[in-house]
Amino acid sequence: MKKDKKHGIRRVLNILKNVLLTILGLFVVTMAGIYIVNQVSLRNEASRIKDYGEKINLFDGTINVLDEGQGKETIVLLPGYGTASPGLDFKPLISELKNDYRVVTIEPFGYGLSSQTKRERSANNMIEEIHIVLEKLDIDSFILMGHSIAGIYGLNYVNTYPENVKAFVGIDSSLPNQPWPGFDDSLSNFIQKSGLMRVFIKLSPESFKVKGMDDETYEQLRMLNLKNLSNNNVRKEGKVLDESFKESKKLAFPKNMPLLLFVAKENDGALENWFELHEEQAATVTKGEAVELPGTHYLHRNQSKTIAEDLKKFMNE
Repeated sequence: MKKDKKHGIRRVLNILKNVLLTILGLFVVTMAGIYIVNQVSLRNEASRIKDYGEKINLFDGTINVLDEGQGKETIVLLPGYGTASPGLDFKPLISELKNDYRVVTIEPFGYGLSSQTKRERSANNMIEEIHIVLEKLDIDSFILMGHSIAGIYGLNYVNTYPENVKAFVGIDSSLPNQPWPGFDDSLSNFIQKSGLMRVFIKLSPESFKVKGMDDETYEQLRMLNLKNLSNNNVRKEGKVLDESFKESKKLAFPKNMPLLLFVAKENDGALENWFELHEEQAATVTKGEAVELPGTHYLHRNQSKTIAEDLKKFMNE
């Protein structure tokens, strides 16, 4: 009787083992298939990505710059961390600004159509690269406008090259003293490298679409997202963000630097004292203003008209 019971238990365990091995095998085969399809698709899509902007040789690579508008004043746009295509992501805002300003959008190494570089992705290197690009374009006076992490790079820039910047404008920009949980991209890197991101986009394309964006622009942005997300330069930049925030705590905007900060209302609910922190930063200069706008972190997508109008009014005052 005991032998039959032991034999039964072994049978059940063997069945479970075989089931688990089958499931594991199916998982491995499925993931391998997803990976292969993604790699083939990336190669096929490379020829379908349309060129835009101007390539500028810099150190060991090229920086892509989108230069639009004919205004007397120049605005230099800097993207948020990991933006797949700053030139396309900023498109709604550029459309609103270019009637009154020359708008220069810089795509750092690893972003958009720029190449990658072996240079470290420190804040010092990032702003040095921006400065050299602007020198090559003969731009020595401009309004610096940046989204998200550009708040940190912008702060570093105006402390290093204050004579070039007429004002800083933040689009839900990062601050040195904001809550910072540290950087960990292991999950996003796995999702990208495995090809799962392509699956997610395929299953739920509406979740990744930007309201008001035309289908052609969305398709280009989709391909650039799949190409650039978690590439080596972006990952290296992320890994030194802890140091970038730490070093920026020593800095402040020059007292005479006009400072206009647009703050996302939805982020104010997610991050403690988000608007108040921006008000505090605006109060450190003689002419500073924090403006809270309805919307998510990407205010330049759905509040571009208001941002352009408020900027013009702010600068005219």
